[in-house]
Formats: sequence, C-alpha cells, structure tokens
Amino acid sequence: MDQDNRTPPLVPVEEHQEHVASLLRPTEVTRSPLHECAGLAMARDLVASIPLPPFRNSAMDGYAVRSVDVAGASPERPVRLPVTADLPAGAPEVLPLAVGSAQRIMTGAPLPLGADCVVPVERTDGGTREVTITVAPEEGRHVRQAGEDVPAGATVLRRGAELGPAQLGLASALGFAELPVRRRPRVVVLSTGSELVEPGEPLGLGQIYESNAVMLATAVREAGGRATTVRFVPDDVAALHDAVEPHLADADLLLTSGGVSAGAYEVVKDALAGEGVSFTKVAMQPGMPQGSGRYRGVPVVALPGNPVSALVSFEVFVRPALRRAAGFAVTERPRSRAVLDGSGLSSPPGKRQYRRGSYHLETGAVRVVGAAGSHLLSALAESNCLVEIAPEVTAVEPGTPVEVLLLGGPNRSGG
Repeated sequence: MDQDNRTPPLVPVEEHQEHVASLLRPTEVTRSPLHECAGLAMARDLVASIPLPPFRNSAMDGYAVRSVDVAGASPERPVRLPVTADLPAGAPEVLPLAVGSAQRIMTGAPLPLGADCVVPVERTDGGTREVTITVAPEEGRHVRQAGEDVPAGATVLRRGAELGPAQLGLASALGFAELPVRRRPRVVVLSTGSELVEPGEPLGLGQIYESNAVMLATAVREAGGRATTVRFVPDDVAALHDAVEPHLADADLLLTSGGVSAGAYEVVKDALAGEGVSFTKVAMQPGMPQGSGRYRGVPVVALPGNPVSALVSFEVFVRPALRRAAGFAVTERPRSRAVLDGSGLSSPPGKRQYRRGSYHLETGAVRVVGAAGSHLLSALAESNCLVEIAPEVTAVEPGTPVEVLLLGGPNRSGG
C-alpha cells in the first residue's frame, strides 16, 4: 500500500480558538482594595447596602425653603425671608426649618426637615441674615432625593464587569473599601532568536532589534493580564528550557513568538514538540503556523515570529482566552460592518484573512492600510481595526460591506 503523504488539512480558526480557550482556567477570586482593582473584573455581583444619595440633599448652592413661603416670588415682586442657619456639606447638626424662614445651604448638604426645595444663590441677593428671593421654585426643585441614584439592595455591578474609573467611583460612593475580583492572569512572554538585539544597541550584520516581547507584553497588559518578559533567548533548545524554567511555577500561560514554522532552527518547535505542545497550521493569513498545549502543566501558546502575524494571532486566539480567564463578561473585541473604501482586495481561498484597516466611525467606511505582508509593522501601527475576510471569499470589490474587528487607535472617529 502506498504511504499517504498528503498535507494535513488546515485547522479552522474557530477550532484553534476553542482549543486555546480550553487551556486557560479562570484565575482565583480575591478581595482587593479599591485602588488595586482598576482594570480587573468583578467576580461576583455587587449589591448596594445603602441608598445613594444616602440622604436628601441640595443639588445647588442656595437657600433651603418651603415652596409655599416663596410662591409668587419674581424680580418684580421679590420675597424676603430671614436666614436662620448655614448648612455646609457635612454639617454636624441640621435644625428643622421654621415656617417663613430660609437656611443657607451648600451643594451636598442635608436638606433640613420642613424644606421642600432649594432656591439657587444666583436667584437671590446672597444675604446672610435676610435673603431676597426672585424666583418661585416648585416643590422638589434642586433637591436630590435619598436613593434616587441607587436604592438600597440594588445590584450595581454585575459579575464580569470591567472596573474602570466610573465603576470604582460608584463602589467607593457606596462605602465599599474592597471588591471581590479575579486576579490578573500571569503570562510569561518569551522572545527567541540569536539575531535579536536590544533596542539602543548597535546592529551587527544580520541582526534586528527585538520588538515582539514589548509588543506582546503590552497586549497582555491591555487585555487584563500581567506580563513577565524573557528576552534574547538564543536559538538553542537547552537555552530555551533553562530560560523558562524559573518562571513556570507562577505562570498561567507561556506565550512565545517565532520558531514554530517548518524550517530549520525552529527552536520553540524543537524544544516543545513532544513535550505536550503540538504544532499545526491554521487556515488564516497572516498567522498560519501555530502551536498550543501544555509544557510541564503550564498552558503554552506559540505564535509565529513575524510581528504582524504575532499580534494578529494574539488578537484572534490569546486575547479572548486571557479575558475569559480573568473573568470579564466581554471577551471579544467589538465588531462592526463597514463599507470597503479605496481599492478592492483579494484573499487566498480557504483561509480567513485579516488585513490592517482604518475605520471611520462617522462614515462607516474602512480603508485597508498597507499591503498583506506579515513583516509590515508600520501599517499595523497606523490601523485601528482588522478587516476580516471569510475563507470562502477570494475577492472584495470597493463599496462592498465587510466585517471589521475594532482595535481602537488612530482614525477611530475619522480623524
């Protein structure tokens, strides 16, 4: 029988996404002080134990009054009332408002019992013993009612919510000093290649500056992870094993770039194949050669070495898996339909292509930036999206709707 030497079929993008996602487990839940929670995900729903505002208070600097006492007030027929108290925010004592009087009040100060509205200081003469009022506010005007923002018992932050300035401000306003969150996944970013040189140092013949480590470490942090870089590992199997060994005990993921293709000196493939990591070809461009598995129990994702291939592969496979492990409810980049502007596109049959693009929010159009080469990093730096072309599509004409994966960055709103 003749031996079957046919090339194995390419792995669909969706299949490799599922495999990478299955490698990473959710990180553990911890309670962290608010100042350490920025960029983390809520591990449980957060329920308000108090109302917000916690008491009825003034929305303006002005005078707390009874609406009936100032009824009919106008610039032509002002009302004059004695001022019986001053109420700054945080006033230690608040006396009831006597009939036919006013109390000077600052924004946020508790409204005195008996008052039902506030006259802004701009509609008075600003008096401290007696005030002249030239407007007749209705009951409830310029008053913040207790619980009008958040009633006690309301769920204010859902599990999986990403904690930014507004979310942490809300938690603090409700009196929470710490929150239940999932810790950041710890990612070791490994950069291999005997030709790599530290930026700032002179280049020798055949050498290039190392860029993937800083690029991928930044992507890890932006996705919600914590990155440790191991750089300038030469193309030597023993050196690679020695370089990663000290980091394995604390790693949630070992992320490599380069050394995964079919040529000689593919050090990542040589070092990790047969050690629990498998290497395959995915039906995509750029980023066809990929590796994944476990090395000594630690999840491994091995990305191709060309910088565009590495970052596109991170976006497609690693970022969603990292965010899922970190507990975020939203793991995917936002997507949009856009109209292709400029020239048309061709795409290899059977492969999902990702082209760098500039998406304009106002017009809903996208323009492809640069050529398809996986070494053209400058085009990726100018882009704010990836134009995704399905495997069955081989040509896209100008004016055709296309799917875009929004990355943020320059020209997001058409600038």
